[in-house]
Amino acid sequence: MGLTISDAANDTGIPITTIRYYDKMGLLPFLARDDNSHRHFSRDDIGMLELINCLKCTGMPLAKIRQFIEMYEAGDSTLPARLALVKQQKKDIEARIAQDQAYLAKVDCKIEIYQKAVDEAELTSKK
Repeated sequence: MGLTISDAANDTGIPITTIRYYDKMGLLPFLARDDNSHRHFSRDDIGMLELINCLKCTGMPLAKIRQFIEMYEAGDSTLPARLALVKQQKKDIEARIAQDQAYLAKVDCKIEIYQKAVDEAELTSKK
């Protein structure tokens, strides 16, 4: 029938509670369910789950992810819009990386200053 939610969690490393949350938020409308309403995942579903988690981990709001999923469900006519959405996410990630690199440079500068001060203090105390 397909993979269970436990299988999906094991395959992706995404906790079951997170998968259930994504489903509750309307991000997994494509999932098949059995007569007992248990979720069943195909290999394609696992790929989409990983993409959803990736987008979330890169800071995309759930509302935008839901919009992306709705476009995906609507079919190929939405490819240009999905492309634009993913390209914008890439720009947002790159901007955060650039900001983090600037923060890292400041921290490195402080490390250099403090290391020099510690080294000089150690030299002075040995005299």
